[in-house]
Amino acid sequence: MGRLKAAEKQQPGAKKLSERPLSHAERSAYFARREAAKVLRTVLQGDATRRAVGSIKSLVYSPSVRNKKATWALVCQTLKHLLLIKDVLQVAGLLNRKWKRQEELMYIITYDILFGKEISSHGTAEKFLLLREGALQSALAQLLVRMKVKQVEDLPSIYRTRDVCKPRYVRVNTLKLDVETALREFGKQYMVQKDNMVPDLLILPSGIDLHDHPLVANGSAFLQGKASSMVAVALEPKPGWEVLDACSAPGNKTVHLAALMRGKGKIIACELHAKRAKCLVNTIRKAGATNVEVLNGDFLSTDPKDPTFSKVSAILVDPSCSGSGTVAERLDHLLPSNKASEVDMTRLTKLAAFQQRALVHALSFPSVERIVYSTCSVHQIENEDVIKSVLPLASSYGFCLETTFPQWSRRGFPVFHGSHHLLRMDPVEDQEGFFIALLVRKKSCPVTASSTGGDNSCALRHPCKHNRAQKKQKLRRPLLSLKMSKMWLRPCRKFRTLK
Repeated sequence: MGRLKAAEKQQPGAKKLSERPLSHAERSAYFARREAAKVLRTVLQGDATRRAVGSIKSLVYSPSVRNKKATWALVCQTLKHLLLIKDVLQVAGLLNRKWKRQEELMYIITYDILFGKEISSHGTAEKFLLLREGALQSALAQLLVRMKVKQVEDLPSIYRTRDVCKPRYVRVNTLKLDVETALREFGKQYMVQKDNMVPDLLILPSGIDLHDHPLVANGSAFLQGKASSMVAVALEPKPGWEVLDACSAPGNKTVHLAALMRGKGKIIACELHAKRAKCLVNTIRKAGATNVEVLNGDFLSTDPKDPTFSKVSAILVDPSCSGSGTVAERLDHLLPSNKASEVDMTRLTKLAAFQQRALVHALSFPSVERIVYSTCSVHQIENEDVIKSVLPLASSYGFCLETTFPQWSRRGFPVFHGSHHLLRMDPVEDQEGFFIALLVRKKSCPVTASSTGGDNSCALRHPCKHNRAQKKQKLRRPLLSLKMSKMWLRPCRKFRTLK
């Protein structure tokens, strides 16, 4: 009770709680609502500014959240009903200046009152809303009448967010456990089968929570989607190789590379942001990937001629992207921005420019033989357009596009000759949108103007002149350009090696 009373003192205008002792379930629900409100505030602020600090799932399952299951349910269900809850509170006139400072908590409690389980009156915000439950129900009824429906389930799609059902994929960390043993262990509780494309990937039923499963907790298995697991396999790193992971955090693909290399050779994992680099280090330790070296610095500031990278045979380029394809995995379909009908082309253009710079930089490493470029985006500007723009330069280095996972039916959009080599996943058919391209260095790899839909080499050398000449086309689909003479690198940051 001491912790509960201390929490109550922090509430504005807090009053003495009921003398009746709280049951364990009531205490748990009380704190879950506050943990959920804190997560919800972070999620909504990140969504509003397009600077999310993490996915909904990663925020809920962080070590600071104690009651993860209850918090997860409250955050997800409140987001599903968020637009309706906001309108109910507005019609009822309950979100005044005082409670506006705690609006996320008000959303959570309103969801519980209208759609969730019965709650107790312990808590100042709970008391306030429970005393006005009649006003909330009346406001909901008014909205139903206004929309000409009889029940919440019949409201227009603007008020409803559909659930996305997707199998639970689990990648076995073969550095610690073999696939057959993992099959037996998971099979004791669930229906489980092997994936037909990724040899160390298992498929379990949708909706099950495995975050606390012993194999997941000790790093013997990772909760990783199918598309994400296909990326490292597409690169095909061999034991003993030196591999560079350009944009590594949080590290699932990095440790997958280590597993495919059987812990032999060397992986250099770059990550610009310090906090994400620490997360990367934790993932590596959990996986037991001893052949990974973390560089906390900007991949674009690395010197391809540095002896450190002289033996790098393969590079994975999985840069920051819009995340538009990760609807089911990140639960982005629950966010308010998902309701927007217009695509933020300014943001996409900036992302695509960075993605192109990263890929071009990867091409300049002298010993590299294989490069995989991947995004969790559905947008052509981040995918096919990036590949098309670098093909002339790639050809000059001797790189060609090569088909990865030829048995996969969905290929790249036919916007240039050779796009059939690219791999796409569809958000509807495959429950996620993803893109993978494989570039392999060969002795001869001609790229002509006709094969790329036009000579883009002038755009690489003279972007200003090229952009003026292509102004009308740029309005339809922005063309990206680079200025080779300045090497397009950001100011060099000193790298830190993390252990």
